[in-house]
Amino acid sequence: MDALMNILTVFTQPQLLLLVGLGTFAGIYIGAIPGLSVTMAVSILISFTFSWDVYPAISLMIGIYMGGVYGGARTAILLNIPGAPSAIATALDGYPMAQRGEAGTAIGVTTVMSFIGGFVGIGVLALAAPSVSKFALTFQPRDYMLLAVLGILLVGSLSQGSLTKGIFAGALGIGIGCVGRDPLTFTERFTFDLQLMEGGISFIAVMIGMFGVSEALLQLHHVDKAAVRQKITRILPSLATVKKHLPLSLQTSTIGVVIGALPGTGGDIAALMAYDHAKRVTKRPERPFGDGAMEGLVAPETANNAAVGGAFIPMMTLGIPGDAVTAIMIGALFIHGLNPGPMLMIDQPDMFWFIVGCLVMANCFMLLFGLTGIRLFTKIVEMPRSVLIPLIMLLSIVGAYAVNNSVSDVYWMLGFGVFGYFMRHYGYPLGPVILGVILSRLLDDNWRRAIISEREDLGRFFEGILGSPLSLVLLLSVILIFVSQTPLWRWGKARLLGRTEGPF
Repeated sequence: MDALMNILTVFTQPQLLLLVGLGTFAGIYIGAIPGLSVTMAVSILISFTFSWDVYPAISLMIGIYMGGVYGGARTAILLNIPGAPSAIATALDGYPMAQRGEAGTAIGVTTVMSFIGGFVGIGVLALAAPSVSKFALTFQPRDYMLLAVLGILLVGSLSQGSLTKGIFAGALGIGIGCVGRDPLTFTERFTFDLQLMEGGISFIAVMIGMFGVSEALLQLHHVDKAAVRQKITRILPSLATVKKHLPLSLQTSTIGVVIGALPGTGGDIAALMAYDHAKRVTKRPERPFGDGAMEGLVAPETANNAAVGGAFIPMMTLGIPGDAVTAIMIGALFIHGLNPGPMLMIDQPDMFWFIVGCLVMANCFMLLFGLTGIRLFTKIVEMPRSVLIPLIMLLSIVGAYAVNNSVSDVYWMLGFGVFGYFMRHYGYPLGPVILGVILSRLLDDNWRRAIISEREDLGRFFEGILGSPLSLVLLLSVILIFVSQTPLWRWGKARLLGRTEGPF
């Protein structure tokens, strides 16, 4: 009963309700602008809410967090510029839908699926937080490394045609991610003795350049072409559509919760893994993936919002942040005299249930605000290209500069934009590049931690994998996914199904 009363605190106090709503509304639009990250917004908020009571401060932060994770999908669908890394997979099928005049449908589906994913994440946080956090803590560096390898194999899902080109693009992304000083030894890697490159290359600048600037350059080829008229007949997806995709959304929500609960991962990896899962389990999509498949929107959007609840699990139960935003929130709780972790659950369970209540309310506001203004937003796609192209360039420059307030990031963004244009022109996919950049640090750091912990003995390293059920399952998953992408597997599968197909 006490838990219920604490959850209802935010519902019964107008001031808190207003702050959650305001935060969610602001978060949606902050998340929609490339470069303006939720992490940055929440960190700035700490300085404003320093003197506030803890409940109003947390209410506002949670609203921005929940709204921001969803907001990245808007520009991903309308302009092919993911507002946040967690919306990269959404752009793969959302943008082709907008090009067909179905932007309203795409935004409506992503909003409802984000709502479902958000509730699954909150439900797991409320009901099974200690169990999930214990499971997440069993992950060793070698398991994180295997998880990164598993993620890199997503290159097959993101290649959109040629696996060879996808592998090249993925390797390029890993190389870009390794530029700068080694975080363990502080030695320079791929810097060519240039001071500019010692700090590494901003992942956000790469993402904005690859998707945003390259899109603007491609649109120059069609500057006289008439804009696509958007069909906004029904924004809210039908009950039949929701029921059809509900099993997939529940599966990918589970992926989102588990990945979100792993410290150092987050919604971007969860969304990419969910997208790969959708491609594997969907036998007959109405449209091919990468060409406007509805499942390609459902999977990443449920996963990245479910990851929000997942990220709170280790934070609230163990005091370990699940991602950058929850790391900042831990700081905010410390500032207000609270100590996140097991003792918080024992000494002040009211705070845990209050946060659950805020998340529930923010998720409801996200549905409400997400379904409004869609007709206005979709007008962006109907703009003449002579207006749209400068708008994309302006958003890209502002977004790249806002990451670190650095002009260098703008130069990187423009350089990768031109490079991305030529990649797309010659049929190289951009998704694997971003995937490589995201996963390079996770792979690199955890490989070396794992091998150092085994005294740099490969034999002990593999013994450790074979002796751990979790590591073994991850290794077998890596092998299975790798083999399933080979021509030999496809040939064997075709033979089993009675089709005639050569092995290579």
